[in-house]
Amino acid sequence: MWTEAVQIFQKYMGTGLIVIWFLAALVYVLLNEKQRPKRIFFVYMPVIMLLIYFNPLFVGVFFSVVESEIYFRMWWLIPVIIVIAYAVVCICDRLRGRAKGIFAVTAVALIVLSGKLVYSNPLYSRAENSYHVPQSVVEICDAIVVPGREVMAAFPSELILYVRQYDPRVCMPYGRDDMGKYYNAFYDAMQEKDIDLEVIMPFANQTLCHYLIFRDDKEILGNPQDFGLEFFERIDGYVIYRNSNIPLEY
Repeated sequence: MWTEAVQIFQKYMGTGLIVIWFLAALVYVLLNEKQRPKRIFFVYMPVIMLLIYFNPLFVGVFFSVVESEIYFRMWWLIPVIIVIAYAVVCICDRLRGRAKGIFAVTAVALIVLSGKLVYSNPLYSRAENSYHVPQSVVEICDAIVVPGREVMAAFPSELILYVRQYDPRVCMPYGRDDMGKYYNAFYDAMQEKDIDLEVIMPFANQTLCHYLIFRDDKEILGNPQDFGLEFFERIDGYVIYRNSNIPLEY
């Protein structure tokens, strides 16, 4: 468990430079800050949190009570960037003339070079609407939603996280926890290369799914009509089927 905490730390470090600046800033504030409240926030609290994070006993208790996948959030409690920023401001305040400007520009450049643009992550994409979800999610949910009631719909994995953000009236038989954390036969069947209706439909009926949404590029094994599926609509690379086995009263 402790080694897993170290691995999380290594991932958090990135190139490692930002952690070096953080430790250097800690030392600087420790040696130069005289006000006790500031020393508590900028030095004592981060140091205590670091000791807690790397404490094997705490790691063991945390992993046994809470999911290990969220241990990285401990770093949210450590004001890494705030400590660096405060140290830079304090140093700038002591400098005069051109030295102040040169140091400020150099500090900013070093921080920029210590990481990479967060929007380069493939999980980020340019917003297509004011809801900041894919436009296909907006159109699919608007098409299947029924005023005055909830509907149950099975979505491909790439849409799951956005559906729950856009419209709470559209429920799903599986969610974020089923994306690799827990085994869900329905979810796994929906992610197969081909859509096997003989496998999927028992799950759809059992979970009372009113709609099934498939990627348009997937081959459907079996005749949808034989399983009670009615073509509903095709939207932006996805095909929607209405499950007539589950009544939907308007």
